[in-house]
Amino acid sequence: MAKRHVIVGGGTAGWNAITTIREIDRGDSEIVLVSAENPYSRMVLPYYLSKEIGEAHVFTASETRLEALGVETRFGRRAASLNPNDNKLILDDDEEIAYDDLLIATGSSAVRPQVPGADGANVHSFWTLDQAREVTASLKPGVRVAMVGAGFISFTILNALIKRGAELTVIEIAPRILPRMVDDTGAEIVQGWLEERGVKILAGAEITSIEDASGGGKILKLKAGADIEADLVIMATGIKTNLEWLEGSGVEMNGGVVINDHLRSSESNIYAAGDVAEGPERVGDGKAVHAIEPTAMQHGRVAGANMAGVDTAYEGSLLVNIVDVLDLEIASFGNWNDEEAEVIQDVKKDRPAYRKLLFKERRLVGAILLGRTRDIWATNDAGMLKGLIQSGCDLSEWKEHLRGNPFDIKRADLAVGAAGALLPETLLGRPSVPERDIAVQQ
Repeated sequence: MAKRHVIVGGGTAGWNAITTIREIDRGDSEIVLVSAENPYSRMVLPYYLSKEIGEAHVFTASETRLEALGVETRFGRRAASLNPNDNKLILDDDEEIAYDDLLIATGSSAVRPQVPGADGANVHSFWTLDQAREVTASLKPGVRVAMVGAGFISFTILNALIKRGAELTVIEIAPRILPRMVDDTGAEIVQGWLEERGVKILAGAEITSIEDASGGGKILKLKAGADIEADLVIMATGIKTNLEWLEGSGVEMNGGVVINDHLRSSESNIYAAGDVAEGPERVGDGKAVHAIEPTAMQHGRVAGANMAGVDTAYEGSLLVNIVDVLDLEIASFGNWNDEEAEVIQDVKKDRPAYRKLLFKERRLVGAILLGRTRDIWATNDAGMLKGLIQSGCDLSEWKEHLRGNPFDIKRADLAVGAAGALLPETLLGRPSVPERDIAVQQ
């Protein structure tokens, strides 16, 4: 009897698991996909918002493609509970699906603060395709947008809002913008860059309520300071892992489903991947939830390989956040906020440019990079900094040079051979097959 793999969630992690299983077994197993939505890429939603792509280009797999890969689908359905003792998944319509192994890839959801009016009309999140449709339909030149939250999610859609002609005010309760991506110095540079380009920033501002305006639109009441008037409010105040349906299952959970280096949970035939998984980190010995696209892709590939019977260990995920905001490249890697690390940094406010390197003895463990997108070093150095952290190369002979020249990372990168160290490393130990070339045996 063919082995049955059940995938819960059709996002990046789930889709990569499916294609990896089929890359390996060419159709010798059953795959059942349970997903509330047809598979699509959340990372391209900002381009949909800016109208650079149409909605058709948001989706990653059509029903025709899934059928060709031999995937049985349960679209429009959600997982309601899990019974590991009987190897059964129970859906929200009470259907029970038996499995030999199962991948939990249910991702995360946007959360809103407990503020009166946060669930009212013209107040939107921007995390799902349905939410993106609502925001896109509400945008027109001159619309006043209040974006609540100044984290990574906000900054991924900032360009699109400006391109669509919005008058933008960003409100952040933390003392600085991008509080989980850059430090005080970086935040000051980014805020100045945005304000010069007409974006209003209110950091350290607490919203007490969101009310309807008499002539339409919304009024955001602040604990201190003048009210903010807007036509549209976008809540970008964080995400939470979708774990509720697993309560009572016995699967070990912390910030996410706890997994080992083979993506297995506390139940050996249950895997977890992506935003919902708490797995090994590349830097350090701990485990963390890294709700980023590269981790979801890697998790999905490694989980899929193990589900297909190819023993595959995972080196761990690296926290990477990179965003281009109005032609300013902003990036942070690894343990960029490690208070115990040795810090080397420099600022060139006239460019503007900022570089922060964090060392643990001989190795780079974190970094922050800011620079104009048109400055080629900004884009090139982002890749080199990521590679130096990921490879763990010995930089002891270059630390003093970098202390005086933290922007001269290229020579250090070439000298220690970071690219060469990473070149033989592939996620599954062999070259991957392009998705379009994967097919089931007839």
